[in-house]
Amino acid sequence: MSLNAIEHSLRNSPTIAVVGLSPKPHRDSFRVAHYMQAHGYRIVPINPNVSEVLGERAYATLSEAAAHEHIDMVNCFRNAEDIPPIAAEAIAIGAKHLWLQLGIVNDEAAAQAAAAGLTVVQDRCLMVEHRRLR
Repeated sequence: MSLNAIEHSLRNSPTIAVVGLSPKPHRDSFRVAHYMQAHGYRIVPINPNVSEVLGERAYATLSEAAAHEHIDMVNCFRNAEDIPPIAAEAIAIGAKHLWLQLGIVNDEAAAQAAAAGLTVVQDRCLMVEHRRLR
């Protein structure tokens, strides 16, 4: 993963589906999504346990969200072992970018997504990288 991949993903993803977005303000997923929303990105929450986060309708799955929203990037706040089906779903819905947050690495899922044409970033914080590139 290069800095070009990071910059490309950030500059070409106005709508970000956040898998595992928590409605709890103290959680990293909430803080990162709130920050990105405050900087002009549209956030699409993916969490089957809530109906809304950050004023946006939440969806149970990426596929359900994609039936109602255009999704450029899939940003994952899930354990590494949960990533392969999320990557497969990101491919299926036509997302262009797959971003695995800091501490999340799944080389098999990343390779699958990259082979399908997605730009993949692993083990990086979306908020930190956005701040660095501003």
